[in-house]
Amino acid sequence: MVEQTNKELLEFIGRCPSSFHTVTEISERLRKEGYLPLEESKEWELQESGKYFVTRNNSSVIAFRVPAVFRRFMITASHGESPAFKIKTDPEMPCEGCYIKLNTEKYGGMIYHSWLDRPLSVAGRVTVLTETGMETRLVNIDKDLLMIPSLAIHMDRTVNEGGAMNPQKELLPLFGDETAKGGFWKLIAENVGVTHDKILGSDLFLYCRTAPSVWGNQGEFLSSPRLDDLQCAFATLQGFLKGDAKDSMPVYCVFDNEEVGSGTKQGAKSTFLFDVLQRICEARGVSQSGYRQAVASGFLLSADNGHAVHPNYPEKADPTNRPKLNGGLLLKYNANQKYTTDAVSEGLVRYLCQKAAVPVQNYVNRSDIPGGSTLGNLLSEKVSINTADIGVAQLAMHSAYETVGAKDTIYLCKAIEAFYNLELICEEDGSYRLA
Repeated sequence: MVEQTNKELLEFIGRCPSSFHTVTEISERLRKEGYLPLEESKEWELQESGKYFVTRNNSSVIAFRVPAVFRRFMITASHGESPAFKIKTDPEMPCEGCYIKLNTEKYGGMIYHSWLDRPLSVAGRVTVLTETGMETRLVNIDKDLLMIPSLAIHMDRTVNEGGAMNPQKELLPLFGDETAKGGFWKLIAENVGVTHDKILGSDLFLYCRTAPSVWGNQGEFLSSPRLDDLQCAFATLQGFLKGDAKDSMPVYCVFDNEEVGSGTKQGAKSTFLFDVLQRICEARGVSQSGYRQAVASGFLLSADNGHAVHPNYPEKADPTNRPKLNGGLLLKYNANQKYTTDAVSEGLVRYLCQKAAVPVQNYVNRSDIPGGSTLGNLLSEKVSINTADIGVAQLAMHSAYETVGAKDTIYLCKAIEAFYNLELICEEDGSYRLA
């Protein structure tokens, strides 16, 4: 079961080199499971027992099922992108008469040196002119295309002493020799089946092509690009499709732009989730009072990975909360509410994990090291629902190649399935009847 789940996870990650591919892959899986696509720009007619999904910007997606009567929303949220380098408009940069580099800028907070000396390629989307208007097409140059070469130690004897890297100088990928001039947009155009003059716009990113690996003395570790946060996007989808609580509306969300603050029309800080929940209620004849009751009675799991204790830097972890790889579900806490877990939501998560026989461990930042934020507190700005922040522990977060425990994906899948099967009745503020 562990091996099969990890195989499916790594196949999923391989098909998701950009947020646009992630949403396309999820949408195709939902279609195969009988979910019908909705358009935000059109009227919604939602049938009892219907299964639906809607995308925004082709990079965020929300799916849901419609029960006959529902008392609450049960929601999971993750994100579908990772830190990367975005390719600038007019990217080709001739150098020394013998190289062509590509001009890029950083997206999110990546670990720079992890991108050096690895096979890279390009994925994302372009908009193209057609006979009837404009359409969006996915791009994936499925071959080893680029590399960011490091400087030899002979030319920088201080290279192992650390130091800042300049993304405009030291982190530009090599595309080819002088014969590559003019070849970038030709390559992109061929990939989407048009000529260069038909391309109207682009969102293109570098992605790491280093093959995933299961490794360790007994295969206890798993490494891959983009584990943060595709591991959670995958596991929450698995649990969403299997869960079957009778009087809840299950909702599955994957958002874009978490790595840059979520402040976009398709990010967790937008109105996307609020808009979808409101439109569901409108289409099903649920009043505003009914909507508010379903939110107040509901629960949201914000799923995004956290940090394991590092074997070479154990002092960087909190003194008493020491999460490890293969330790099970990670509950994330922060006094300043960068993570939303509180006593009530913690109790609900621990209860469902007990039911699913999933171990739970805690993540808290050291008090003198500020941590990052994630989706839960931002979603709460528009939808005031009881929320916990969860994930699994990992090493090398925001590296081009990250590491998790080989058992933790199946733990997360089981916990999410239990979440979507959870029958909870809000008796009064802070008190629940559980089944």
